[in-house]
Amino acid sequence: MNKAGSSFRLDVGRDGFATLTFDAPGKRVNVFDRATLQELERVVDELAERPDLAILVLVSAKETNFIAGADLGLIAEVSDPLEAEAGSRFGQRVFAAWEALPFPTVAAIRGTTMGGGTELALASTYRVVSDWDGTRIGLPEIKLGILPGWGGSTRLPRLVGIEAALDMILTGRTIRPKKTLKMGLADALVPDARFLDCVRELAAGWAAEHADGKRPQRGGLDVPFKVKALMLEKNPLGRRLLFDQARKQTAARTGGHYPAPLRAIEVVRTGIQDGLQAGFNAEAKAVAELATSKVAKSLIHVFQLMEAGKKASGVEAKGRKGEARDVGHLGVLGAGVMGGGIAQLAAAQQLPVRMKDIAEPALVSGMEHAAKVFGKQVHRHRLTAEQMRRKMAHIHPTLDYSGFGRVDLVIEAVVEKLEVKQAVFAEVAAQVGEETVLASNTSSLSIDRIGEKTPHPERVVGMHFFNPVDKMPLVEVIAGKKTAPWAANTVFALARRLGKTPVLVQDGPGFLVNRLLVFTLAEALWLLDEGHRIEDLDRIMKGWGMPMGPIALTDEVGIDVAVKVAHILHEAFGDRLPLPAWLDRVVEDGRLGKKNGKGFYAYATEKGPGKDRAKRTEPDRSVYALLGLQPTVENPDPTALIDRMVLPMIDEAARCLEEGIVRTPGELDLAMIFGTGFPPFRGGLCRYADSRGLGEIVQTLDRLADEVHERYRPSDALKARAASGGFYAAAEGD
Repeated sequence: MNKAGSSFRLDVGRDGFATLTFDAPGKRVNVFDRATLQELERVVDELAERPDLAILVLVSAKETNFIAGADLGLIAEVSDPLEAEAGSRFGQRVFAAWEALPFPTVAAIRGTTMGGGTELALASTYRVVSDWDGTRIGLPEIKLGILPGWGGSTRLPRLVGIEAALDMILTGRTIRPKKTLKMGLADALVPDARFLDCVRELAAGWAAEHADGKRPQRGGLDVPFKVKALMLEKNPLGRRLLFDQARKQTAARTGGHYPAPLRAIEVVRTGIQDGLQAGFNAEAKAVAELATSKVAKSLIHVFQLMEAGKKASGVEAKGRKGEARDVGHLGVLGAGVMGGGIAQLAAAQQLPVRMKDIAEPALVSGMEHAAKVFGKQVHRHRLTAEQMRRKMAHIHPTLDYSGFGRVDLVIEAVVEKLEVKQAVFAEVAAQVGEETVLASNTSSLSIDRIGEKTPHPERVVGMHFFNPVDKMPLVEVIAGKKTAPWAANTVFALARRLGKTPVLVQDGPGFLVNRLLVFTLAEALWLLDEGHRIEDLDRIMKGWGMPMGPIALTDEVGIDVAVKVAHILHEAFGDRLPLPAWLDRVVEDGRLGKKNGKGFYAYATEKGPGKDRAKRTEPDRSVYALLGLQPTVENPDPTALIDRMVLPMIDEAARCLEEGIVRTPGELDLAMIFGTGFPPFRGGLCRYADSRGLGEIVQTLDRLADEVHERYRPSDALKARAASGGFYAAAEGD
């Protein structure tokens, strides 16, 4: 302790008041790797022999972090269940020794506190939380396919109650400062400006209370609860009902693809029913099985992709040529749902934005949409009404270009027609500076073509948001052949500032996500043509792990938009993306999908607080007659349909990588997960393909080409990837 290179420093003041400072050397955040945990064990052993200590406060020397949790490498590398179990038991042993220290301990929490950091805080006698807005406390292990295995699954429900603990563990969501006090996770919430002073004052009082050697028993199962808790949590029947309900809700939410949540429920139940030690044993056994599973490895892979995405850069270029410009004022052209959504994102970051449209009703609609998004945040207590008012004040609707002379970047979100976008870009270019970045939210049109009639086309970039803008985390940043690196990087930086994950792609038909996705949607249409039912196709793809099936998704994004994109890509790819002859009839019949309540599905209006929207009900059977189709296929083979709808995407992914549309398989996987909801438990499109085996996929595509249609014939790009060992093996060899 207190040695050079040590992560822990002990300072002992008067009256036995001790402070243990965690400061992992050379790291931005405190994490528990194997060496740090072993050091903590030695520290705790030494502390246990200190009769002079009255109380110990654990603080972090990191400015924005208490303890980030365990080093992910500990989990990612483990392949032996016995080794995984031993790792769980080691952490439990260290934290149990911490909990058993002969004096009270205080976890002084400021900043992010995750996983193992939260579990150490739970093993502390008291928890004091800063009210700084950057403070977050969570147990995110479930998102990695495991569960809190250093005592957290067992201690948390005893502190905050079963229902609150299950919600925290099963969702992996983080808790904001005020809620930590309300739910009983924190013993005190103190002003950040006086954080350490308040901690010392509270600790002094607690030390005095403990001077007689007694410790008050506190926690979710030991304190008076409200009537609901009394009925549910303090009697065996109520607890059984609570756990049964949690199982049903979890099974419905996960679709059986994620084993960790259901296992976590059983671990919590064991700890409550059979005692602490039984709970710890159940944790260790569960970690042994879960940490070595394919699902956990895939989810860890996704997490690593997300972390890499946070550090990714845009176009590589030296000096001023690649330097992103500051964006102090933003312009948005088009005030529809997309334009209003983009304006709301900017306003949320207190970025002044001028939103222009040619019609006042459109401006009203755009403002209403932004207000609706903020209103939901107020309803969920993430904003106050006054905060919403101040943020909305950053949006300035206008029917002309007043104020555009000082904007640094303009995002165009008008109708998806090339000639319209070209005209808009040429028009706005005359109203802004020569180096104002002009970004198009096009979903499929060529960035180079859009900028053809624009002065200084090097500042034209694609900035493709996904709908709904406030929820979808991906932004495709599209660089055309003429796009300057600084312009692309300015958009890249802005996307990150708006809270999105940017992925750099090159200009090409459909860019990346829509290009891949259209092959699945087109295959679904051909399967309809062959007599399959709408609900069967959607059920099978959703059962495979997609958030919704291809036909429901077509309705969701807008049939008119989907058909337009399909035609654009058909023109680009020809015979390898054929479309059914009846496709245009759907739009001609006025079926636009969810947005007008008429599509492949029927819709009912759903009203209520925060609602007033069209809700998808069941397939509209009249579609079959309209298109001249006969749904005759009974009991379709899910495996065969999955192959037909997924494998063409894999082949196209190989083409995209070969063409340089996207830089790496990891960025492609991240884009598909964030842009389409591709099942995270499969690790991404490329990782799924690698795990299945590209050789087998090539053979299956060849068979489908012989039996169904030549469009399935695997590309040379996919064959090359197969020969090199897979998407990721090929990437490592580049």
